[in-house]
Amino acid sequence: MSSIEIADGEPLIFEKSRTGRTAANLPECDVPSIPASLLLGAENLRNNLPLPEVSELDVVRHFTHLSQRNYSIDGGFYPLGSCTMKYNPKVNEKTAGMPGFACMHPLQPEETAQGALALMYELQKMLAEICGMAAATLQPAAGAHGELLSMMMVHAYHRERGDEKRNIVIIPDSAHGTNPASAARCGFKVKGIPSNERGCVNLESLAQTVNENTAALMLTNPNTVGLFESDIQEICRLVHEAGGLVYCDGANMNAMLGITRPGDMGFDVMHFNLHKTFSTPHGGGGPGCGAVSVQPCLEPYLPTPTIKRIGKGASAVYSFDTDRPKSVGKIHSFYGAFLIAVRAYTYIRSLGAEGLREIGENAVLNANYIRARLTGHYDIAYDAKFCMHEVVLSANRQKQLNGVRALDISKRLMDYGYHPPTNYFPLIVPEALMIEPTETESKQTLDKFIDAMIQISKEAETDPELLRSAPHNTVVSRLDETAAVKNLDLRWEPLFAE
Repeated sequence: MSSIEIADGEPLIFEKSRTGRTAANLPECDVPSIPASLLLGAENLRNNLPLPEVSELDVVRHFTHLSQRNYSIDGGFYPLGSCTMKYNPKVNEKTAGMPGFACMHPLQPEETAQGALALMYELQKMLAEICGMAAATLQPAAGAHGELLSMMMVHAYHRERGDEKRNIVIIPDSAHGTNPASAARCGFKVKGIPSNERGCVNLESLAQTVNENTAALMLTNPNTVGLFESDIQEICRLVHEAGGLVYCDGANMNAMLGITRPGDMGFDVMHFNLHKTFSTPHGGGGPGCGAVSVQPCLEPYLPTPTIKRIGKGASAVYSFDTDRPKSVGKIHSFYGAFLIAVRAYTYIRSLGAEGLREIGENAVLNANYIRARLTGHYDIAYDAKFCMHEVVLSANRQKQLNGVRALDISKRLMDYGYHPPTNYFPLIVPEALMIEPTETESKQTLDKFIDAMIQISKEAETDPELLRSAPHNTVVSRLDETAAVKNLDLRWEPLFAE
């Protein structure tokens, strides 16, 4: 794209290319020249390959200006519900940048990587302790990848026991969208169950659904409407008595850190999002880590290699263990995103047990503060006494009154300098606005955000068109996201012909 329309209708020119300019100064080639057709194949070559021609200064300024227009957690409050966009402490980056970690090669001998192996071994033990389970793996590259691994192990567990008939995975209607996809990818059929009037699992429906074909229940706790499943022990009992396993989607673990543990509730397997709960970088497609922790019944099926320790203290030796005949196999090249693990390890060690509990307490406190102040200005999704780490509002009142939708409110929020919250999720809440402040935001920041939300609610009554045409103060005006997806154009074309 060479230009794009901004709010006042004038074109914003991104095009910097001018014939003859270059940002490269390459040395003369000191190896024999080989025709590109031999290296790539003549059929893969194009006669005309237009590329932008720019100076080094133009390149630097172009991307610097783009970065200044980007919204980031270092620059402002990021209230995306379910995504847990918490601040990433700089000490994490310092440890991840230490030469002994950053300059490692994944193929170097184990005896030269003892520090890295020790860190991963200890982090896995920490994660298992935090969630109350027996073992963990750091291999999965993201939360959905962790879901997939969990279902792979559930599948292997039942098949090894000769329980071929267990082919149903039960998933509540409030689940993350990747849950049914992960189950289906492992060959399971998905059976949905409704939520009750409290926004939690409908126990009666669950009791009628579980049977001898049940392989597992996939459940998020706290759930996606920001509420704790108070019947969780009964839920696990129903599934276990039917012979199934219970999986915890750990995307919302930030609310429970140091307070309660999924393993103690009855869960058999869960995934962590290290980029959510433990402050490692989040967004942009990676890197990530969807670490998975398991109870003893699933430990034999963890992916290879696992990390084993021989001896204790200073004499301990760490190595990879590939002799695991029941393992579901390798699910990531080498051993996952190692530097993400370094960041998470740093974060946990920096805070300690008391600090982790403070995270959970403050995350819940911040969400309930937002909920209390916005009650009366927006509908609250469910009439619970308290929410957990996130509050789900509904713009249904504004829609019914003046046709203002959740999307309009979010677009207007951008004019006030805030990133929008999550829209239209969970699906069971009409005109949903899901807000997660995390524990890192101050009361002053929350008050300014809440004031903006209250002002927007008033604007929805007095000047609804202001919201329907928002944003007005951003570089780019309201875009047609659907058209952009349907008519995707990623090929650069020169704007100026010379």
